[in-house]
Amino acid sequence: MNRRSKITLLLIGLIGLGSVSITFAQAPDTVAGIPVNYDESKVEDYELPPILQLENGEKVTDQERWSNQRRSEILEYFRKYQYGRIPVENADIQFDVFDKGSSAFKGEATRKQVNISFMKNTTGPNMDVLIYLPSKASKPVPILLMINFTANSSMVNDPGVKRGMIWNREHQKVPAPEKSIFGSFDVMQFLKQGIGIAMVYYGDIEPDFDGGIQYGVRSLFMEPDQEKPAPDEWGAISAWTFGLSRIMDYLETDKDVDGDQVALFGVSRLGKTVLWAGARDPRFAMVIASCSGEGGAALSRRNFGETIAHLTAPSRYDYQFCANYQKFAKNPDNLPMDSHMLLALMAPRPLLLQTGSKDLWSDPKGEFLAAIAAEPAYHLFGKKGLKTNQMPAPGEKIYNTIGYFMHEGGHGTKPSDYPLIIDFIQQHFDLE
Repeated sequence: MNRRSKITLLLIGLIGLGSVSITFAQAPDTVAGIPVNYDESKVEDYELPPILQLENGEKVTDQERWSNQRRSEILEYFRKYQYGRIPVENADIQFDVFDKGSSAFKGEATRKQVNISFMKNTTGPNMDVLIYLPSKASKPVPILLMINFTANSSMVNDPGVKRGMIWNREHQKVPAPEKSIFGSFDVMQFLKQGIGIAMVYYGDIEPDFDGGIQYGVRSLFMEPDQEKPAPDEWGAISAWTFGLSRIMDYLETDKDVDGDQVALFGVSRLGKTVLWAGARDPRFAMVIASCSGEGGAALSRRNFGETIAHLTAPSRYDYQFCANYQKFAKNPDNLPMDSHMLLALMAPRPLLLQTGSKDLWSDPKGEFLAAIAAEPAYHLFGKKGLKTNQMPAPGEKIYNTIGYFMHEGGHGTKPSDYPLIIDFIQQHFDLE
């Protein structure tokens, strides 16, 4: 295993728990043999595709035309050219609620555990979902649904959680460690504010490596003689979003959960995932994306930090996207969309972008500029965007319907970020 592979595995462990932010002492000049730009003076002028203009050139001036026409056009761009279209939107899934409500955390929480099979009567891929609700809740509870880099049992200090399985560096599924070396996620800080927590290990849905399709949910929907997805069919990110929507299917059936107030949270490539999940599935009432970077919230046309060329290099993450995405590696200007349009697909729902001041690879400024450019879609609904062109300093939050927050530091989330995430949820959800 080379040094970059070791660093990647370390990053996955750290940001999976959201307890540490990463800063490289020296940013690489090239990645996968492709140059990397970290100099703002070398960012050339670019023009973003218009959000409020139909393909036929007509202007979009009201909610109806946005919702019925332009939004569908933009969704199709991302399906065809970036994340890939999902062959089936509703699978014949089944729920096994094997923990229907146990006491946890000294009686302050009620724990539920659900196994979701993507297809009935199959031993194929399935996922375990862990849910915590405040034990004294008197009404259905809003939920923060987290998609994580490690098993549920490693995320929390709760012996009642089913021990999960994780994919190791040899691409084998093995028992998750009983305790993570990176610590555990503090569930109670959310529950004390009336916010429930649900979580899932992304590897239950689809492994995160080239060739993982044979073990993941995508394998269930391939034709018998099909060896790989068509150029416009789903990559791993779309597979993970498919899993999140199936969790939403379950949450809507749980009488203790407020299905109209479910927020998504993910970090790094899972930040990209929650953005695409929220864009595809309007049932998610809020998205909180941490350091989603290129392929997520950062503008591709800026050519700063990671680029499409880096993402889609065969030695890196081309499997996470549809094959068509690679065609734009050398010239993102040829894409009919950019990340501001992905963010606009969330309108009018609340959206929070959280990032790190030293995470130049993920281009914090590119995420900020994308949020500004997404505002016109929110304005159609009378919602507030960032309302400023001045990028905030680290630690300075902007919380309107679109929110932006940048901690001092690198990639991922810090413990100090979670109270600010709670604050954003409190501003937009009806909590007990």
